[in-house]
Amino acid sequence: MRRREFLSLFTSVAATWPLMVHAQSQSNDVRRIGMLFGLTENDELGRSYVNAFRERLRELGWIERGNIHIEYRWGADDPTRIRAYGAELVKLKPAVIVCQSGLTLPALQRETRSIPIVFTVITDPLASGYVTSLAHPGGNITGFANSQVGTEGKLLQILKEIAPGIDRTSVILNSEQAAQIAMLRAIQAAASGLGVPVVPIDVRNSTDFSEVIEKVAQTASSGLIVLPNPIVNRHRDLIITMSARYQVPTAYRYRYFVAAGGLVSYGERLEDEFRGAASYVDRILKGEKPGDLPIEQPTKLELVINLKTAKALGLKIPDKLLFTADEVID
Repeated sequence: MRRREFLSLFTSVAATWPLMVHAQSQSNDVRRIGMLFGLTENDELGRSYVNAFRERLRELGWIERGNIHIEYRWGADDPTRIRAYGAELVKLKPAVIVCQSGLTLPALQRETRSIPIVFTVITDPLASGYVTSLAHPGGNITGFANSQVGTEGKLLQILKEIAPGIDRTSVILNSEQAAQIAMLRAIQAAASGLGVPVVPIDVRNSTDFSEVIEKVAQTASSGLIVLPNPIVNRHRDLIITMSARYQVPTAYRYRYFVAAGGLVSYGERLEDEFRGAASYVDRILKGEKPGDLPIEQPTKLELVINLKTAKALGLKIPDKLLFTADEVID
């Protein structure tokens, strides 16, 4: 190589070196976050969770496609797919993984005991065996739990106030989930004081909800409580439509059922859990250990009533409930 060509090449490399170093520095500064959902990618509910999570991260100075990169995986309610996506995320070695529901957390626990995990939408993680302490979870797991089991008893009381004519209540649940059994017992305990017999209906992937609700409607003056789980979430539009068609007063745990046309809900606002998860991600990225962050539980439950649905069912909402409701949907 001629001396002049060498000097030209050297000058060119030297000029671009600071840019190369800067680009490398920027790349090193980008933190990777994994998110594993038990929902489908086109589910509006999942998108609302993502929006709440991103918004809180932005408030804390973490910008997607800026100083953070988020890997999303949507497992629907398919355990096989969720396990595969859990393994895939762990192989990417993110700084932290956020997961949603009792289907996703066990899949991640099987894959890693070192990558920090922040869970959301888990009912009673202590009783479920995910942690040994709420105050000091230890290990690589922390997160945001739903309210302690017992809320469902209050939900039955509210349903009875709205539809005083019901003399029995069916409960849709998945008995494979221990937390759902505990929820059922809370309803049964409340039912004994209200004189309303409870009829459990176990649901699985093959359940035809049209037939289930039609059967409930065949018994006059029957109400329905739908406990949340991935199967119910996937079929929620059908459940809401059939409850309206067969004139069955139906109560739910979460607002998104009522926003879609359900009668009433009483429970946590789940978007708040994802805002909280973003705050914990921020603390973990700044060096705190997940095992030192206490499991947070909601401090507020919201009552949401759909007046249009109540009118269609021929029900008049008591003034006391309207006054205390957090949201009334016309």
